[in-house]
Amino acid sequence: MDRDMNILYILGVPLGYVMEWIYNLIPNYGWDIIIFTIVIRLLSIPLQLNQQKSMAKMSAFQPMIADIQKKYKDKPEKQQEELMKLQQEFGYKPTAGCMPMLVNFLVMFGVIEVVYRPLQRIFHIGAEAITAAGDAMTALGISFTQVTRDTNIIAQVLAGESTVTSVFTPDQLNTITEFGQHMDFFGIDLTRVPQYSLAADNLPLLIFPILAVVTMFISTHISMKASGQEMQGSMKLTMYMMPLMYVFFCFTVPCAFSLYYVISNIVMTVQTQVMRKIYDPEKMKEQVKAEIASRRKEEKRGVKSTTIKVQDEKTGEVVEKNISASEMNKRRLEYARQQDAERYKDERTVPLSELQNKKED
Repeated sequence: MDRDMNILYILGVPLGYVMEWIYNLIPNYGWDIIIFTIVIRLLSIPLQLNQQKSMAKMSAFQPMIADIQKKYKDKPEKQQEELMKLQQEFGYKPTAGCMPMLVNFLVMFGVIEVVYRPLQRIFHIGAEAITAAGDAMTALGISFTQVTRDTNIIAQVLAGESTVTSVFTPDQLNTITEFGQHMDFFGIDLTRVPQYSLAADNLPLLIFPILAVVTMFISTHISMKASGQEMQGSMKLTMYMMPLMYVFFCFTVPCAFSLYYVISNIVMTVQTQVMRKIYDPEKMKEQVKAEIASRRKEEKRGVKSTTIKVQDEKTGEVVEKNISASEMNKRRLEYARQQDAERYKDERTVPLSELQNKKED
């Protein structure tokens, strides 16, 4: 067990094995990151479809929520009561679509662990050997951090520094040497961490962080449009301020993370545009509005409705469905008939004379 085991370790280990498999197919760190990102984004399509559908549906509730907030702005308890009523009667779910965002965060932190420690996570070189190599570099007066340790080890192995190479087995040295020859992507060392500096040797490292922030803004803007929701005030500010959080990561994590994030944003933008055709927010908004209007019309006529869970015939998913009181009574009657049929199924084939004899006995 890894002595540095933590949440990043748990998330990074399986992703490290995926990266190893891709690297064995194409031994180029940059292209491996790109392929890895595309694979992860493709696997997340079902979750993103669900998010797109939920966000498009929730956009129909925005005018209703705005009316409630305006009407009861001085009565927070009443406002909360009306919002709860909206959830119970019309199926409004403020947390709908949060799961894909959570999964994206978990994958992101897993990727950070992989690019922090590529020698351990991708090539499975033991922590003891890595630590011993770090001690050897310290003895040589080479300064490094946990983030830059692997980069410095690779550099010393490629330079043939005996005190560092002596801690590794021949197979490990071959692995590190080969990786050191394939970790550049268009001349950019993906194991290095960008700095807030315009120094000549740091300028190439700024390319991917800048692209990461730009693609994040574009992706966020398109995602907001595709959802059909009109975000205002602090929510809108939060959505556009999120890229600043990623700026921090881009300048504290090796460039490989920035490349991952650039590709992730591009792929997600394409997916969003495609899914917008599947779940058009305007069409879904009109559909939900029609459902709400129908339910309110029934309520005015005194017809109560009930929310039940049913299985969608097309997708097989369990979804919530609103049915009227009369429909509910029909379902109950049908269920009672099925129960009776099951209970007396053996007696249907028995002659009436025998049933009469059983009653007399």
